[in-house]
Order: sequence, then structure tokens, then C-alpha cells
Amino acid sequence: MTDIDLSPEEAAAAVNMRTAHAAALFGDIPEIAEDMAARPAPAMSSPRFLRMLQEGATPEEAITFAAYVLQPRHAVWWAHECLQSLPELLGEDDRQILSLCAVWAADPAEENRRAVLDAAMAMPSRAPGVWIALGAGWSGGSMAPADSPDVPAPDFLTGRAVNAGVLSFLARVPVDQRRRRLSHFVGMAEVLAGAG
Repeated sequence: MTDIDLSPEEAAAAVNMRTAHAAALFGDIPEIAEDMAARPAPAMSSPRFLRMLQEGATPEEAITFAAYVLQPRHAVWWAHECLQSLPELLGEDDRQILSLCAVWAADPAEENRRAVLDAAMAMPSRAPGVWIALGAGWSGGSMAPADSPDVPAPDFLTGRAVNAGVLSFLARVPVDQRRRRLSHFVGMAEVLAGAG
């Protein structure tokens, strides 16, 4: 990929992203191409591509891109905050598991990652909060049960799980409010991406 120069504003807006160059993410984590149709121009920054997606014909792809481009810990925290912003739409499974996600996001130690993964795997449903917890659990370490040989989680799994969690939660929002709420979620991702 050709090196590109980022403006100071773009570089600052991407501090908590996996990469400041949108096309590089598709090279590093090619599985993202299975979850979204849009592709960035070769010289497009990640913050600019996120904004373009939000303003495009399929703004849900901005959620997908945010889920993948944010560093795993930030992606999980962002998703946690998206869900917590509408507590009336949370189910009991969501509430139980989101507290563990918050613990892990505050302290991503292995024991906290293992606790959130084990709790998510034991849940009877794949509610939005459970997907977020799986994203935390698949952020590193082994995805196998604690007493089994290690099975490293592929890099794409956190993004895919966070994407599933946020989009399935967005589906709970009344249709007439969905576009505004989606914009709010993407705005939260933008703020978190640039928070130093």
C-alpha cells in the first residue's frame, strides 16, 4: 500500500484505531470484506472513510467499520456505551453480561477476559450484550475452555462480534428513530477513536 500523509486532525482522530489508513484495515483483516460492500479509496484515512460510510446509502456499514477499526478494547467499550445509551431496550441477558464487559474494558487482564468469555459462552441466547462480551473474550488469549489446549482467536472475531452486537441492538430501536440513533453511535465511535 502507498504511504499517505494524514493531516494532524486525521491522525488525532485515529489514535485509538487499529490503523489510520482505511485500506490497510482491509489488508490486515480481510474478513471485514465479508461484512460490508463499501471499499475505501487507497489514500483515504480511516476517520474520513467512517464519515463517508455514515453519510452513504448504507450507513449501517459505518457501524461495521467502527467495530473493526477501533482497537479491540475501545471497540468493546464503544459497543457497551451504545447499548447502555438505551437501557430500556436491554434484556436481562444484556444487563448481566455488560457489567463484565465494563470490568474487562477498565482492566483487560487475562482473568477478566476469561471471565467475560466464559460468561458469554454460558448464556442461553446471543443477545446484543452477549455478542459484545464475545468480542471482549475473543480479543486475545485462547478462545477454548480454560482446561483445553489454547486456541488463539483470529484477529477478525472481535470486530465481527461487536458488529453483530451493535447492529442487532440497533434493530431493537423503533424504525423512525433508527437513523438518528445510528448517527449517534457513529459519533460516539468518532469521539472514542480520537480520545487520547
